[in-house]
This record gives sequence, C-alpha cells and structure tokens, in this order.
Amino acid sequence: MVIVRVALDVPIDRLFDYLAPDADTTDIGRCVYVPFGNRQISGIIISVCETSSIPEEKLKHAGQIDRQTPPLPQSLLELFEFCSRYYHHPIGQVIMNGLPILLRKFKHITIRKAEQPPSWRLTDTGRSIILADLPVRAKAKRQLISLLLKHGIITADTCKTMSSHSRKLLHEFKELGWVEQFTALSEKSVFSTASAPVPTAEQAQAIFEILDRTGTFTPWLLNGITGSGKTEVYLQVTASLLAQQKQVLILVPEINLTPQLEAVFRKRFPATILVSLHSGLNNSERLQSWLQAQRGEAGIVLGTRLAIFTPMPELGLIIVDEEQDHSFKQQDGLRYSARDLAIYRARQANIPVILGSATPSLESYHQARIGRYKLLQLHSRAISQATLPAIRCIDLRVIPVQEGLSESILDALRHCLARKQQSLVFINRRGYSPVLLCKSCRWIATCNRCSSRLVVHLRDRQLRCHYCGNQQPVSPACPQCGDPDVLPFGHGTQRIEAALVRHFPEARILRVDRDSIRHKGAWQKMLDRIHRGEADILVGTQLLAKGHDFPNLALVCVLNADASLYSTDFRAEEHLFAQLIQVAGRAGRANVPGSVLIQTEFPQHPLYQALIRQDFATYAQVHLKERRSAGFPPFVYLAILRAEAPVLADALEFLRQTAALATVMENYTHIQLFDPVPAHMTRLKGLERAQLLIQARSRRYLQTFLRNWHQGITTLPAHNKIRWHLDVDPLTL
Repeated sequence: MVIVRVALDVPIDRLFDYLAPDADTTDIGRCVYVPFGNRQISGIIISVCETSSIPEEKLKHAGQIDRQTPPLPQSLLELFEFCSRYYHHPIGQVIMNGLPILLRKFKHITIRKAEQPPSWRLTDTGRSIILADLPVRAKAKRQLISLLLKHGIITADTCKTMSSHSRKLLHEFKELGWVEQFTALSEKSVFSTASAPVPTAEQAQAIFEILDRTGTFTPWLLNGITGSGKTEVYLQVTASLLAQQKQVLILVPEINLTPQLEAVFRKRFPATILVSLHSGLNNSERLQSWLQAQRGEAGIVLGTRLAIFTPMPELGLIIVDEEQDHSFKQQDGLRYSARDLAIYRARQANIPVILGSATPSLESYHQARIGRYKLLQLHSRAISQATLPAIRCIDLRVIPVQEGLSESILDALRHCLARKQQSLVFINRRGYSPVLLCKSCRWIATCNRCSSRLVVHLRDRQLRCHYCGNQQPVSPACPQCGDPDVLPFGHGTQRIEAALVRHFPEARILRVDRDSIRHKGAWQKMLDRIHRGEADILVGTQLLAKGHDFPNLALVCVLNADASLYSTDFRAEEHLFAQLIQVAGRAGRANVPGSVLIQTEFPQHPLYQALIRQDFATYAQVHLKERRSAGFPPFVYLAILRAEAPVLADALEFLRQTAALATVMENYTHIQLFDPVPAHMTRLKGLERAQLLIQARSRRYLQTFLRNWHQGITTLPAHNKIRWHLDVDPLTL
C-alpha cells in the first residue's frame, strides 16, 4: 500500500492521506489532483509512506500526478513548513499561496525553453576599429560601434532602440569579422561589467567585506544615506556571484520600484536572464518566470514579497532593498514578513543576505548593534559633487498658508521654475479632500461599511472610501439638514495640484498617486516624462518617496507631515522619520544642490531636529531607549488575535473565551495577555473588529504558547462562527 500525504488549499492545518499505487519518493514536491468532498482539487505531495492512521477502506485514490513540472525542492518545502509553524497558518494554504495560479489550478502547462535575445561582442578585429576611419555620414554604424567599444557587449533588443536597421548592421559587422554572436545560456560567465563605475572607498570596503563571506550565512545591514550608491554595491556583489554560476534573489517592497531596478540590472548584465515576479504579470508570464527560476536558467530574480517563495537551485545571495518598508509584511491571509523569511532562507542555504536602507527598521538596527547582523555604512553620496539637501522647517504657527501652501514654499517653487529645475510637493494623502463637512449641523460624510470618512474626489464628483472601495456621488446638499453649503476640508494631492495650477499657470504640473497611475503603463510613462524634463512641479504621495533618481530635482516641499505625530501607533514616528528622510533624499542627487522645506506646527520636535541634522544613528538610539523603557519591540515579542463579526459584542465575547483558555495553559506565566478591546478601526468592510494583544520577553516562549493556544482555540464552539486570525510580529496595533 503506497500512500501520499498531500497539502491542500483548505483552512485545516493538516495533511491528507490518499492511495497512490504508482507514486514513489521522487514524487515528493509534485502537484497532484485529488478528490476532496464532492470536488477535485490540486495539492502538493509532502511525503510518501506505506501506513496511515486512516483505515485503508476509507482512503480515496489520488488522481493524476504532474510529472511534467519539476518537483518543489526539499529546501523550499522546509521553508513553507517553517512559515506555517511560525505564523500559525495551515500548511496547505501556505504552500499554495506561494505557487503560480496556473500550477495551483492544475491546468495544462506548456513549458517554454528560455529565449534570451542574442548578444553580440566585438572580436579582436572589431576592437582595433578607429571611429575616425568610418564615414561621417554613417551615423548608425558609428553609434553602434561606439556602444560596443564602451560596453563590450550589447543585446539585439538594445540595438533596436537605436536604429531601425541595427540588426542588419550587426550581421554586416559579423561578415566583416568585427563582431561575434553568442547566447547567455551557452556562456553564462560573460557579463557586461565594463561600464561599471569605480566604487567609492566606502562602497569598495562594503563590497570587499560581503564578498569575503559569500560562502557562509551572514546577514548584512547596509545602512547608506540616500544617494550613497547602495545599488552599485548590489550590482558589483551580484556580478561576482553570477560569475560563480550562482543565482541572486532581489526583493523590493513595491511593484512600482521594479521597472527601474530591473532596467539597471539588465543594463549591467545584458547577457544574464533576469525575470520579474510581481502582481503586475499575467498568470502565464508569472508561471514562465517561475519555471525559469526553478530550472536555474534565470540568473537574477527580481520581485515583490511573494518572490521569497521562488525555487532557485543555485541561490547564492538574497538582497532586500528598502528593508524597513511595511510592504514586506502581508496584511491579509498568510500574514508573513518577506524580510524575515529572507533571513531564514539565507541561513537555510548558508548564504549572505543584504538588508539595504537609508533608514533601517529599529528591529534590524538593534540586531546590528548587538552583533547579530554585520553593519556596513555609507556616509557620503556616490557622486562627488552631490551633497545632502539642506532641510528647513516652516513654522505654521507664525506663517499663514493659502490653499495648504505657505508663501515660503510658493517663493521656493518660483525660484526653481526660474532656474528650470524640478520640484516635488509631497503630501501623503490622495484625493481632493479627506473630509466633506456641513457647517450648519456638523454632518461629516462617512462610509457605511467602515469606521472612516469618505474622501472627496472632486474631478470624478465622487466620495470614496480608501479602505473598502465604497463610492457614491457627491451630494449637492447636506443629507441631514438640507443645507447646500457642504464644503471639503483638508488637502489631498488633487487639491494641491489645483492650487498649484492657479499659482503657476505656465508650469507643467504632474500629479503622481495611485489614482493617476491605475491604468496599465501609466506609471512608466510618467517616469519617462519626469526624466525627459517634461514636468516642472511634481505633486505626489509615497510613490515618489523612495528609490527614484531624478537628477534635475532641486526642491522638495513636505505638507501635512504633522498628522503622523498624533497617531496612536508606536511605530508611526519611526515610519514618519523614514518617509521624510527618503523623500528628502530625492533632492540634490546630482550636480544640482537640493533643499527641503517642511511645513509644521512643531518645528522644535525632536524628530524634525534629527531630520535637519540628518542623523539617523542618534535618532535610532534615542528611540530604542524609549522602546526598551516602554516595553515595545525589539525588546519584546508581540502577536495579536483579531476577531471579526457582524456584531462587536460577539467578537469581544469570542476573545474573552480565548483569553480564559490561555490562563489555564502551561506556559501562561511567561506571557502577558491584555484585555480584549475594539480595534482602532472598529468597523471595516461591514464587519465589527476586536483584538487581543499577546506579549512575551522571549520569542521561544511566545511561539510555544501560541502553538498550544492556537490548537485550543480551534476546539471552541464559536471558532467556526467568528472570523479570526493570528498576526505574529504585527506592524500596527
């Protein structure tokens, strides 16, 4: 009797046994089609055995096993199992969450062989060509030879962007013996590093130290100021790993950062297959990229948080860019941290992992201070003429504002326009106005499905909830008292854009937020406009705050920064500091001196004073002391049990039952359980929410408690009537 134990995409944390006479141990990690209830679903074979706790007559037969696709490697299955244990999520849902949809659906898969555009390089004869000997009118030939002489290698795709008949010219050069053609698959060790700039002394030291420990697990925290050239460190370390036939996994927090980083790596390594994995790909594209990584054909895998689960047989390095970003933590379903899993996966594979940031999370910075991570610092900008921008606060207690803009900011914008330099007005709030208010009866437009206000989107004449997506037309009068004098209060990107158009009618103003880039290709078109100098003033949210290099951007103006200072979240101030450092770093990155103006009512606040000094280290040390005295991470470990129900009392009662269950458990003395309370946003998407906070001084004690407690909760009668989940290492309370 041959039995396969299968992980299924169901909310039950166990494996399911099926009879499979034709299976053997080589099928572990393969996809299989099995009956479940009255339907057929796909799962992953975790083990093959000869016995089962289920009587043989009750076992069902497994269906087709997918032997066309290579099985998941054992190391990846171990990563899934760790993720399931640590985040207390059913193993089947963890595994299926990490697979491409087409694999999950068990559809017929056509595996395409990787097709890499042919690459060309100069022969010895070609290297001896003197441009002056070519006819002056042969511009296309001269341009193509210049590019080859400069980079040493060039892909056909790059040539197409230069000239419509570049392919014909390349074949003409080949007949003359000037160039030769090859593919990356046949010569993996060939890289285009001729154009790599000479690293600064700090970059060179960082590169040397990382490469000196490439064969061992070493977590590196690369803390470099904005514009210090962290990407160049990534590139040169990657070049060394690729030369050793290793694969490199690069994680970025947002899909919007993928295209520009992808372009940088493709330019540096034109002969290496690079694949992207993110939500912007269709199902077929994601599957083919995933398969190329699994077969070892892709030397570089670049993606958002889900890419951490990509199978890579020759993985040699993991890079987590902007490691402090909250986007690395999944906020629904399987609530995992891709950054933390990257650390685990690097230790599992015994390889280095680089966490890069200008403002590391306090958790990572603390790990570096106590020696668990190796700290590398870049204190100066990579371009010798570039300097950090001067930061100044505008005191709104004494300086009036009109339409959200002070006269100081308007003057600075005028000077930038006169010098033909670009400016950025940063306000992290999209829409026209966050509040629609009736002056007569104080009615405020609120969402009927969430505990939130509706945001005015004046251009579309709509009120929208940014949490659940609910929308309705703007009412011409107050629905409560009938007064037509209903006015928007507060400012969003649309309102600031409208005000700037009135102040600077001759300026080219470009608004960049999630509303303006929702159409496919819109984001790349906007970036191209900015780089071509076709925008004078940018109005944007956090989409523009990090990772972008705009050489002509000289001024950053920050509006409404004080809002985060009122937050009840203990991480809000840390997040604000990181965000302001990032957005300030967009200015003065090249030869253009930069300046930053911040409108605030608290210019003497320690956060703004540290920002003016651009002193992250001192700021972080002060906040770590505050965290220690207050009993917050990284000095304690947290988990939250959240419950949702149509009635708040039901959610609170369920949490009280779970708390009572915890008090009789063995490890309870090492755990601190807080009282169940309504969530900060009590109503979300039509359900009332409550939460219970769990705290421990030891991660081991917390995990042991959660494991036993989670099993106990599943025995409560109400656990099937209430929506609930555990969030381990939550980012927000």
